[in-house]
Amino acid sequence: MRATVDIDERLFEEARRLSRARTKKEVINLTLREYVRRKKLEHLLSLYGTSPVDLTTEELERLRDEDD
Repeated sequence: MRATVDIDERLFEEARRLSRARTKKEVINLTLREYVRRKKLEHLLSLYGTSPVDLTTEELERLRDEDD
């Protein structure tokens, strides 16, 4: 996809330097992948402890053993 965008040059150069990317395309794609990864991680962390199932470790192990 082609796009024309106005990017903060200092921020872009810092991202390029830190990532050691050689091209603008590489910096942008790397940045987008990292953003998506972090958002998915945030979502998973928000689910922590929200399960309606309240099992002890022993009960969970027993259920796992029964599945084998």
